[in-house]
Amino acid sequence: MRKQDSIVGALDWPLFIGYIIMISMGLATVYSVALVEDHPSLFDFSQKYGKQVMWIGVSLFLGLLVFLIDSDIYRKFAIPIYLFVLSLLVVVLFMPPINGARAWLGIGTMGIQPAEFAKIGTGLVLARFISSINVKQQNVRTVILANLIILFPMALILLQPDAGTFVVFTSFLFVMYREGITYDPIILSLINSIPGVKFKQTWVGSHFIPILFVVVFLSLVTLLISNETLEFGWLPGIQIPGMYGVVISLAVFALITFLFLRFISTKRDRRRVTFIVLIGFILGSGIAFVVNTGFQSLADHQKERIELFLGLKEDPDGEDYNRNRAMAAVGSGGLVGKGYNKASVSSVESNHVPESETDFIFCPFAEEWGFAGTFVLIFLYMFMLLRIIVIAERQRSAFNRIYAYVVAMVLFYHFAVNIGMNIGFAPVIGIPLPFFSYGGSSMMSFSMMMFILLKLDSQRKDVFQ
Repeated sequence: MRKQDSIVGALDWPLFIGYIIMISMGLATVYSVALVEDHPSLFDFSQKYGKQVMWIGVSLFLGLLVFLIDSDIYRKFAIPIYLFVLSLLVVVLFMPPINGARAWLGIGTMGIQPAEFAKIGTGLVLARFISSINVKQQNVRTVILANLIILFPMALILLQPDAGTFVVFTSFLFVMYREGITYDPIILSLINSIPGVKFKQTWVGSHFIPILFVVVFLSLVTLLISNETLEFGWLPGIQIPGMYGVVISLAVFALITFLFLRFISTKRDRRRVTFIVLIGFILGSGIAFVVNTGFQSLADHQKERIELFLGLKEDPDGEDYNRNRAMAAVGSGGLVGKGYNKASVSSVESNHVPESETDFIFCPFAEEWGFAGTFVLIFLYMFMLLRIIVIAERQRSAFNRIYAYVVAMVLFYHFAVNIGMNIGFAPVIGIPLPFFSYGGSSMMSFSMMMFILLKLDSQRKDVFQ
């Protein structure tokens, strides 16, 4: 018989208190920015702040239900939960589009976004799968299955399309990397299938994060120059499309690398060096073409957002209006802000910053409380993230630890990208600020994610799987 601690005694109070403070600050900000003078009651459910109160109440009720369920349930039923949220992602594709995306399931006059809850289902089943295998003996099958767990919901979300949530799902790759899941088995299998080539190990798959940064850098370079035409003054009349300029630059870099490595390597290793440089060039060129093709296939407004973010185009009163107004609102707060309920640039009434109660809620908070207030807000988020990592590292169960890191990475992605959007450091892709932005789906999904973690942690001493 498992020994059950009381909820009060087993709860991680620092994280729970941080959660309560965060949702309280978020509700206060939603009330301030969306206040209608004729409807001042916080519990007026015809207004957004009234609905936010309702969603917070529902989230706390769901949190209570989570704590009434034994923690083993989340591991045992991870696969059914995952399949259920996948089915919702399929169903939503047949719903009427709202704002150009099929992302909502209507329930009466209300609606939910299944993609928000897909993060929970994916996190649970990924934690179960990785905790059930011996990472030191991973093979092609286990690596492919781990990636398919993530790719299935990502593909369905991309079909909606919901670029913001699609990006958030890449956070699971970092969790896999942290747990030791690499692409070495796949890479070795492909390399060793070539006649005359035999590798026992490769550093490529186990250095996923550095390679990812290289891929991101190459992608940015591709986007910056792929639509330009290169001209050479010393070769009059010669013009090279930017996409081919990327490939030529990669070829030159590969040649220099090859000559250098060949010079310092032994005669026995020269064949291997040639192979590695050739594969690197082919992969780099492939990434460049994929990024360029993917960019060209985007809708015009999506391409414009990327071009505006990269500085390839300026349109302060058009497509880049949101980002410019957001930065203006944040900057107008100064050191200590204008005071509560005194935001002018980012209020719903002024409408200078569209969606100021949802994706851009950081703007009115920064305008009201200034640099000092935003410092406190960022400190609270960092405290919660660090606390989740502490919780992850004290788990006896691999399942609990992996799920905790899932929560940490998803929250970090939302926090970093949302604030980056508001201050011009990230493209506008529609990601809410956790526990802060107005919206039922995000509030319930983040709350359930947090309460499941608190429940797993409360019984950590009794679970060893």
